[in-house]
Amino acid sequence: MVNTDPNHVHTYDAHGRMTCCSLEEKIDAKSGTPHIHTQEHAPDDEDGHDHSHGEKPAWIEYIPCIISFALLLTGILFEQVFHPTFFKDYFKLIWYIVAYVPVGKPVMIDAVKSISKGAFFSEFFLMTIATLGAFFIGEYSEGVAVMVFYSIGELFQSLAVKRAKRSIKALLDIRPDTVNVMRDGQLKTVSPSGVQVGEIIQVKSGEKVALDGELVSDSASFNTAALTGESKPDKKAKGETVLAGMINLQSVSDIQVTALYKDSKLSKILEMVQDATSRKSQTQLFISRLAKIYTPIVVFLAVGICLLPYLFVSDYQFSVWLYRALVFLVISCPCALVISIPLGYFGGIGLASRNGILFKGSNYLDVMTKIDTVVMDKTGTLTKGVFKVQEIVAEGIERDELLKLTASIESKSTHPIASAIVQHAGDLAKGTNVGQVEEIYGHGLKGTIDGKVVLAGNLKLLKKFNIAFDTEIEKIVETIVVVAVDGKYAGYITIADEIKEDAGQAIKELHSLGIRTVMLSGDKQSIVSKVAETLSVDNAYGDLLPENKVEKVQALKDQKRTLAFVGDGVNDAPVIALADAGIAMGGLGSDATIETADIVIQNDEPSKIVSAIKIGKITKKIVWQNIIMAMTVKVIVLVLGAGGIATLWEAVFADVGVALLAILNAVRIQRMKV
Repeated sequence: MVNTDPNHVHTYDAHGRMTCCSLEEKIDAKSGTPHIHTQEHAPDDEDGHDHSHGEKPAWIEYIPCIISFALLLTGILFEQVFHPTFFKDYFKLIWYIVAYVPVGKPVMIDAVKSISKGAFFSEFFLMTIATLGAFFIGEYSEGVAVMVFYSIGELFQSLAVKRAKRSIKALLDIRPDTVNVMRDGQLKTVSPSGVQVGEIIQVKSGEKVALDGELVSDSASFNTAALTGESKPDKKAKGETVLAGMINLQSVSDIQVTALYKDSKLSKILEMVQDATSRKSQTQLFISRLAKIYTPIVVFLAVGICLLPYLFVSDYQFSVWLYRALVFLVISCPCALVISIPLGYFGGIGLASRNGILFKGSNYLDVMTKIDTVVMDKTGTLTKGVFKVQEIVAEGIERDELLKLTASIESKSTHPIASAIVQHAGDLAKGTNVGQVEEIYGHGLKGTIDGKVVLAGNLKLLKKFNIAFDTEIEKIVETIVVVAVDGKYAGYITIADEIKEDAGQAIKELHSLGIRTVMLSGDKQSIVSKVAETLSVDNAYGDLLPENKVEKVQALKDQKRTLAFVGDGVNDAPVIALADAGIAMGGLGSDATIETADIVIQNDEPSKIVSAIKIGKITKKIVWQNIIMAMTVKVIVLVLGAGGIATLWEAVFADVGVALLAILNAVRIQRMKV
């Protein structure tokens, strides 16, 4: 029998004493879930406990239950099998009292505390009455058994939440947890939490900036798609602000820190995980409200079962009807529900975390089961937000020759577009003889490659040198690099944002679930339409300002659609707040978007949208399995108990046994694949 408040459970302190706390507090106190230690704290060990402050190891909390169970089992063997002459009367009573105290004393203490706070109908009070009543009528072993199996249920729950904690912690460990800082003229690798404001950190090419700061290097280029909502990389000059979450695209950059680690995006995500269980699902809230009404009714019914038969039964025996009342009292406690339902939802949060998804509350698991429309931003959500070569069109020259010449001259530039072309060319440009290269500001490059004069840049470059070209290319919407060789137009290379590898599969799976897909973007309609056609998105709208996105989402909500919006930039935050479920791409997502979102996808994969929906449905299915199982068994045994057929042993099974089965069923969630 356990607490009738689904978020109010027990834990044990360092001395093995049971204490009373909420599910979230219990999870933290027993190192069970989301209070994850950041770098400011010592890391947990394998058992999930932090021993850096002298805490006793996890096995300490098992001792009371082990002692009581051993004494109970020995007592039953004495009674039923060996029948020693000394095991009777007062010795037998003392034996079971000693067995009862390790697990029963903490419950009695909590019963007194609950009564002092006005909570007369707490599970502590009910268990104390039921077990002491069993002792009163001589059913010592059954009284001890109720407490022992209750404690076993608590231990199972503790193990379950520890598993969920490890899943979440493993997810967060993929975040940057070291930074290179310049100290005493040497570069040292330290935890971001140990870096002070004013210190210089060094970020290599391809690394994510872990702390906010100002650029010390003369210049650098960063991927800022997550912060701006635009795919074009941002070139920073010395003294300009660089934000946590940006990715260095080029050479090593020095940054002077302007904000502590605790104020960074990483710390905010940790806080989100810690608060994940504070938002309850409708099912949890219903069970909580039900328990407040249900428990007093059960107590009065038990009193009625004990006393009312005196008025109607000729051979009334108080001990017989008291026993039936105690059986009824033990059976009726809704522990299987109040333990397994929160644990089931938390298991769903743990499963999501293991798959790179952070749910900010169990209520959003329910919401995801009802989604019928998914609205997505383009840049950073369905596309990578980085430049990639899309098309190479040669005129009067071989395609490979065009790419070789262009890559050779672009290799002398540090611009991200130049880098994209060089990367695409690979080894093709190696061995070419590159002469002097001149950068024509705002236009492009001019140089000599293998004795040929090559121009590579925008259309203004060709116009500057009066080189004729096909005017149709002016209609191309993507970023374009035009090339001229020895004064003649030689073709062009288009550079565009690359579609994510799993974007097409994500749209396909959403359609298979009967979910409508919509794309909203600030990019040109022609680009948006092309991406939508490639991915088979149902509807796509471009040329949108942030307020236009809000209007589109509101129009869908006016159609009574239950929708999720997925985005990553600051400009997506208002729409995410409006949606039934706001989903942020957290790998590069802006702070504002991540804070506003209800769900954060850590690795930026669109396919995780489908996973989030499936996890919500899995969790709901398991929770309702537990509800149906618990209610069915309890109703059956309640009827048998009131009729004198069921004993306290059946009551223990109907209460603690079903609770254990429900816990094990809830634990299954964390092992499932999506």
